[in-house]
Amino acid sequence: MSQLLLLDTFSSDAGDLTVFEKILPGHIRRVFYIQGKEDSVRGGHRHKETWQALVCISGSCRVLNDNGLKQEEFILDSPQKCLVLAPEDWHVMDQFSSDAILLVLANKFYDKDDYIYEPYPQSTITIL
Repeated sequence: MSQLLLLDTFSSDAGDLTVFEKILPGHIRRVFYIQGKEDSVRGGHRHKETWQALVCISGSCRVLNDNGLKQEEFILDSPQKCLVLAPEDWHVMDQFSSDAILLVLANKFYDKDDYIYEPYPQSTITIL
């Protein structure tokens, strides 16, 4: 089940320091970020084993999530917001602002066989 967390941020005259600690089960094995056009739609999958943590470190985006029981919408519009997605969370990211950079941390290396592209049968989330 997805969780929206606020990351610990420490502010000083030298700027803000935001810390990722104890967020994903296991070790972080993969880090990537998404930049794109405002009309981009990304995701459209869930995983068999991989957990992910999403942080929009610049700009904003929306994440639509369906875990088979509940559908949720999240707006990531602060680098202190971290959305942790469980493997069963079928998700779509869209409504990227022009300056959006979405950082993704994962507990597994990329494995094409870990991806499930079909949404849950009752899902109302669609990819345009």
